[in-house]
Amino acid sequence: MGEQVGSTGLVLVGGGLANCLIAYRILSRRPDYPLVVVERGPRLGGNHTWSFHDSDLDDDQREWLAPLLAHRWASHELRFPARRVTIEGGYSSVSSARLHEVVAPALGSRLRLGAACAAIAPERVVLADGQSIEARAVIDGRGDPGGAHLDLGYQKFLGLFVRLREPHRLAAPILMDATVEQVDGYRFVYTLPLSATEALIEDTYYADQPGLDRAALRTAIADYATRRGWEIGEVAGEESGVLPIVLGGDIDAFWADGPPGVARSGMRGAFFHPTTGYSLPEAVRLADEIASLPELESPSLFELTRRRSLELWRRTGYYRLLNRMLFRAAVPELRYRIFERFYGLSPGLIRRFYAGRLKWTDKIRVLTGRPPVPVLRALRCIVESRDRAGTTTRRNEDAQ
Repeated sequence: MGEQVGSTGLVLVGGGLANCLIAYRILSRRPDYPLVVVERGPRLGGNHTWSFHDSDLDDDQREWLAPLLAHRWASHELRFPARRVTIEGGYSSVSSARLHEVVAPALGSRLRLGAACAAIAPERVVLADGQSIEARAVIDGRGDPGGAHLDLGYQKFLGLFVRLREPHRLAAPILMDATVEQVDGYRFVYTLPLSATEALIEDTYYADQPGLDRAALRTAIADYATRRGWEIGEVAGEESGVLPIVLGGDIDAFWADGPPGVARSGMRGAFFHPTTGYSLPEAVRLADEIASLPELESPSLFELTRRRSLELWRRTGYYRLLNRMLFRAAVPELRYRIFERFYGLSPGLIRRFYAGRLKWTDKIRVLTGRPPVPVLRALRCIVESRDRAGTTTRRNEDAQ
């Protein structure tokens, strides 16, 4: 057995967005609460940008999150071959640099960087160097656990932080520019204007496979900038990611596969929007609920996080149906038509879609009219067999 280096109230394993928000929210209410954040990397948050719409959160949540915002805009755009849409309403981003800048000082000595986790239990964490930390509770937030229990497509991207030689003249983010060549599934370019001459440009794909050809994507971004009339003077940084787009699966088996009785957060607990992959709103909601508990004990935290995950799963079955239509019913190079049609609907419906709060009338409206996919393929997605959690039991390989 390794050396025990102490005990505490709560150990958060993984310094990603979800665990950082949990720690930050707890300490905002109880500044002296005994907790430790264990992160294997040199900084909190890795190398990511997380975004959300104002309508995804309530007023109190946006208020306590405000110090972590790196950028905010009053609207955003979407561009398709036959449609161009501007949607009014706040859109904000949290950068990993800003997350570290705010949360690391709040944690102080309660943060352990460069500390990989070797083993995890409900009340104990063993680090790779053999040291162990005892605690009343542990939360596992180490990212995507993988495994065979979720049926997935992927939203994958590579983004470059660029400095342009001349102003880009963008007044708002372009969340989707699908006027680009459609390859490897549904392709669009996502652009955040960070200053008059700085931007994050991401080449993004809703694809069947998770692989990234980084060199090809860098070239594609440079070509896109050239077509927009932008001359890149410097590439200041790069980020990439592969987000799960859930088509179905077995959420009970997902939770059974892993250290038993250990609470989870973020991707590790399937806390993300099933269609967009956005994780920040669910991370904020989970942080709020955990911070409001009078006591943080292992059994209650495990039950809370598992219950919330299962409730989210059951509440978002309709989104998984839409995902199956996108990945299984639509011809890959024509997948953009689903989004092009969707963004012709009312702004209120679109905001409720992002927030995961669709009304039953919204669900009917989304599926009303001439479908942008073959009818027989769409019907097959609807009538797929379902398990007790209300999910499809078919695997990706069965659909190919």
